[in-house]
Amino acid sequence: MPTRVVRWFRALTAPYRRSIQLKLILTMIVLSVLPVIAVTALAAEKSRASMETEVVETNMSNMKWTGIYVSDQLDRLNHLIYSIQISPDLSDYLNEREPGNLSSQFNAQRKMLNTLANVYYSAGSHVIGIQLYLKQPQTLFTFNGMQNDITTVNGIPPQYAEMWKANKDYSIRTSHADPERFTLTRSIRRFEDQKQTGAISLDVLWSQFDQTLGLLGRGDQHQVFITGSDGKVMYPSQAHQSPPAEVLTALRDVRSGPGMIKTAGNYVFYNDLDVVGLRLVKIVPTSSINHSAFSTMLYGIIIGGISILVSICIAVFIAWRTARPIVHLARSVQELDMIKGPAGEPSTRPDEIGLLERSLHGMAGRIREHIQTEYSMNLQKKTAELKALQAQIHPHFLQNTLQMIGSMVFSQKPEDTYEVIRSLSEMFRYVVREPQDMASLRAEIDHVGHYMRIQQRRFPQRLVFQVETDEQALDVRLPKLSLQPLLENAFQHGLDRKAGAWRVGIRVEIMKEDICITVCDNGSGMAPDRLEEVRARLEHASEEPIWAQGSHIGLSNVASRIRMNFGVNYGVTIDSEPGIGTRVTIRIPFTSAGEGKG
Repeated sequence: MPTRVVRWFRALTAPYRRSIQLKLILTMIVLSVLPVIAVTALAAEKSRASMETEVVETNMSNMKWTGIYVSDQLDRLNHLIYSIQISPDLSDYLNEREPGNLSSQFNAQRKMLNTLANVYYSAGSHVIGIQLYLKQPQTLFTFNGMQNDITTVNGIPPQYAEMWKANKDYSIRTSHADPERFTLTRSIRRFEDQKQTGAISLDVLWSQFDQTLGLLGRGDQHQVFITGSDGKVMYPSQAHQSPPAEVLTALRDVRSGPGMIKTAGNYVFYNDLDVVGLRLVKIVPTSSINHSAFSTMLYGIIIGGISILVSICIAVFIAWRTARPIVHLARSVQELDMIKGPAGEPSTRPDEIGLLERSLHGMAGRIREHIQTEYSMNLQKKTAELKALQAQIHPHFLQNTLQMIGSMVFSQKPEDTYEVIRSLSEMFRYVVREPQDMASLRAEIDHVGHYMRIQQRRFPQRLVFQVETDEQALDVRLPKLSLQPLLENAFQHGLDRKAGAWRVGIRVEIMKEDICITVCDNGSGMAPDRLEEVRARLEHASEEPIWAQGSHIGLSNVASRIRMNFGVNYGVTIDSEPGIGTRVTIRIPFTSAGEGKG
């Protein structure tokens, strides 16, 4: 392990041991960055501590006043219940002593419903229902926006029985059917003996507290809850807003009244609501306080970055002034391998380094001139070979075509003979007319179309030729006479020895940033060893001389020309199966016609 560490250390420090400029830059950066980092860290910590104190004080104050406002809202709901309890109509209804007098009972019930209606409509939109249960007459009054009736019940309703069993006169519970509302219930006791004679319930929307809870500054990171005496969250009820388990555990042991506790990742503020047994809780993540302090840290980073840039500029200037002669000499040595143009002006320094620079400049110029001469000669040679190949049409094809024309003169219509002659003429014209080495794909497809038209005349009952192209790809440019050799190979090596119908096709596809031109046939195919041999020749096509395929342009020449023009990532690939056929694919970049002409 120590040996490996030493090797890594040497590999990392090697550039600095070899360069004076890097040493100076590194020294200046270290001297400037360390103080900036220390000052920035201290400022950020001080800012975070100040922000923490401010957040704690602000939230403690907000929790205190918000608790008062929420308690006031709950008191107003209690006053609605009190107004029903002290209503003369309720007293009249309870004191009714004439059970046989239906008219009197009806009037008492009507007055009681009117009292509930008055309370309901004066309570505001957040109170959505009132229920009055009287134990002695076993009567249940219900009043809300959709229901207004009196029901005789058997036994005490479960919600009131549970409250009285726990010896409670007051309860708040969230509705199971609708978590967005809660039920506020208070018992009715007889003044003489304090026995429970009934209960009054208000169905209230939790949303009436939203505006008040908004004073606590609820946001994406802050969470505000109202919990019950058992510590369970009563509002809001969404599962994704549930407080962490460690927060609820910590709140069980805190003292009553307002306060704050700090957990692993949160500041938890709480305040008990008077009388009702509810608790107001706000959770502020520690990350939000750190995020607030980040602005100060950002200013420190900006100042530190400016200091670093200034230090780098000073380091580069000193290194450049100090090591410029040596660096210039080293670059002159590196430029000996360049072949494009002169390597700058020779030095005018009068010292020994200037003498070395002038000598190297002269030697580099002579080497460059020699390389360019050899390169030009080789390029001219290969260009001449290509021109000679392009000027030829396969002699066997020409001979067979002329013989076919001669026989057609005596046996076919003049227009059929003219079509063959015109196709052959267009082939010759395409070969000799355009002096450029590059042609558009559209022109190449037109050229092979004439070639295949002649072949179809020669084999009218056997040959089927199809072309599938993408119109967007027809303007790209590729080396001239790239497709005809592929068709010639299909006839010479694949279809010539195959009985039955012949099928030849050309397909042009755009594949992302490339174009694939595929020529396929249903010929006799290649044996696996022969296929591997052809693939090996295509892999090294650019290393072979251009004039390597006899008297016509061969598959290797097409691959070589593709690579010479577009690079080693492009070229020709071949797939073949014995008895099934052969598929040859040319891959070139998808460039516009204007780009290809350059």
